[in-house]
Amino acid sequence: MKLIRILLILFLTACINTINAQTVYTTKTGKKYHKETCKYLKYSKKEITLQKAIELGYSPCSVCKPMSKISDKKKANNISSAQVLTTNEATQKSVAKQCTGKTKSGSRCKRMTKNANGRCYQHQ
Repeated sequence: MKLIRILLILFLTACINTINAQTVYTTKTGKKYHKETCKYLKYSKKEITLQKAIELGYSPCSVCKPMSKISDKKKANNISSAQVLTTNEATQKSVAKQCTGKTKSGSRCKRMTKNANGRCYQHQ
């Protein structure tokens, strides 16, 4: 009986540790985090912890749903709603703007970019 209790306690602590250190995946350019099996990770996949993804302002994917509720995320990571809102506000400030590059004809490029230098992939 005592052995069963010890095994049960060890199993529960292992489960709690995996919840806190859950690994999620992000793409190079996206603002969502995904499960490993999500279809949106076909071309690019970066491994990151769930807590780090939330701190960086990533939101859950609506297709694979890796912990989609904010309350679930707070419970798993002990993050307050004020911190979640602050990081979401920071990510919303990075808006796409028109490229500052010039085309061969001399007109301004029509592509949108989020790069810090203000140029699209073609004019870097």
